[in-house]
Amino acid sequence: MKLLLTDPNSGAHLLLLSGEQNFDRLFYSKDRDNKYFTIVWNRGEQQKVTIDGEEIDFPAQTILPLMFNQSFFFERTSNLIAWQFNREFYCIIDHDSEVSCVGFLFGISRNLFINLSETAQQKILLLHQMFVSEMNTSDNVQNDMLVMLLKRLIITVTQLAKSEYIPDPKMQNDRFNTIRKFNLLVEGNFHNEHSVNFYAQQLNKSPKTLSNLFAIFNQKTPIQIIQERIIIEAKRLLYYTDKSAKEITYELGFEDPAYFCNFFKKHTSYSPIGFRNKKEVL
Repeated sequence: MKLLLTDPNSGAHLLLLSGEQNFDRLFYSKDRDNKYFTIVWNRGEQQKVTIDGEEIDFPAQTILPLMFNQSFFFERTSNLIAWQFNREFYCIIDHDSEVSCVGFLFGISRNLFINLSETAQQKILLLHQMFVSEMNTSDNVQNDMLVMLLKRLIITVTQLAKSEYIPDPKMQNDRFNTIRKFNLLVEGNFHNEHSVNFYAQQLNKSPKTLSNLFAIFNQKTPIQIIQERIIIEAKRLLYYTDKSAKEITYELGFEDPAYFCNFFKKHTSYSPIGFRNKKEVL
C-alpha cells in the first residue's frame, strides 16, 4: 500500500507506505529532488538495513528515523510501515517548539533504533490506522488533520526515544536542548566550520562548558561529533558520486587534499581512494 498526499501549490508531500516491495532512497541519484524525512517501523523479525552503504541490524518492533539526505534500503520491505514527509508539508525546524525532535530524532550522526513495547506498538498502530483513514478522506480539513497526526507521531516517537536513550527525566531539560541545538548547528555548518569554538560561540557557551555538558549526557565530545559528521559526508560522496578526492576536499571545507586524506584515513583506516575501491569490490 502506498498513499500519497500532494499540494501542487506548496510542493508539500506526505507518503504512507506499508508492505511496499520497492521502498528505498538513493539521495545522490533518483531521490535527490525529494527531500523526505522518514520514520520507518519494522513490524516483523529482525532484518538488515543498509544506510549509506553500511549494513546494520534493524531489530524487530523498532522504529528508525532517517534524514532526507540518507540513502537506504531494507532486506525485507514487506514487514515495514513508513511515513515520509518534506519540509513543505511540515517543517520540523520551524515547529521545533511543538515536537522537539530536531537534533535528536533527526540531524544527528548516529542512527536511533527505538524499541517499542506492546503498549507503544498499539499506540503507533492506532496512529497508522488514523493516517490511512484520513489519507483516504478528501475534504477541506484533510491537510490539517494529517499535519496534526504527523505531529502526534513525531511527538510519540520522540518521547519513546527519550525514555530509551535519556531515561532520567532530570536530564531532559535546557541542557539537553543545548545538545540538540549543537547537533543542528553541526548539520548546517560542518561543510565549512570544523572547530568547537565556532559552535560554542553560536550557543553562547565556552568550549569547555560545551564539552562538560556532553560528558554529563555520556555523549561523544563536540569535536568527535563534528569530525564524525564530516566523515559520514565524505563516505557518502565517495560511495555515491564520482567526485575526486580533491573535489571532496574542498566541498568539505579543507584547503589541503593531503591533509584531508590523512584525516579520512585516521578515522576510517582507508585512504579516500582505498575506501572507494573497497566499495566497488563489494
